[in-house]
Amino acid sequence: MGGDREIDQQLVERAQRGDKHAFEMLVLKYQRKLIRLLSRFIRDANEVEDVAQEAFIKAYKALPNFRGESAFYTWLYRIGINTAKNYLVAMGRRAPTSTDSNAEEAEELGESELLVDVNTPENEMMSRQVAKTVNQSLEKLPEDLRTAITLREIEGLSYEEIALMMNCPIGTIRSRIFRAREAIATQLRPMLDAGKDKRW
Repeated sequence: MGGDREIDQQLVERAQRGDKHAFEMLVLKYQRKLIRLLSRFIRDANEVEDVAQEAFIKAYKALPNFRGESAFYTWLYRIGINTAKNYLVAMGRRAPTSTDSNAEEAEELGESELLVDVNTPENEMMSRQVAKTVNQSLEKLPEDLRTAITLREIEGLSYEEIALMMNCPIGTIRSRIFRAREAIATQLRPMLDAGKDKRW
């Protein structure tokens, strides 16, 4: 990751000196990741692309102020999340999460080990039901908890990166992620018929 960050920093410095191609390379590198992140907040694919584009424009304009204290993509993600929030506020909407209920998403969130790994129709239905429950639980979470758990479980960021992006202490992030997991696990427990002591 260190090498990756150095490459980004070199591209940022070139872009800060007016090299548009260097910034285009950063856009190409992080466009899909940013779109994936934003699609957790905004459902419509066209809107996601618009917000991602706006986030890159904001990042480009703010680039002279980027000092490299955090990784470029951490800084970019923070701009992306703020752009998505502002967009939703302007549209009079609350940030939702994806409604696509598929087993893949459930696995990304980590409760798949509680499912029996046999592809019977019952188990596939159960997987879809779990994914749906996870998504509904995510939607009901307060925004700060939802953002923290999304960045951790879906984007795979470290606690340090999330703390930087959300601009708060790492202890707060750990607490938010723990509370989010607990809330989701509480919704899943009756369905998976796991005892109160079974946590993921």
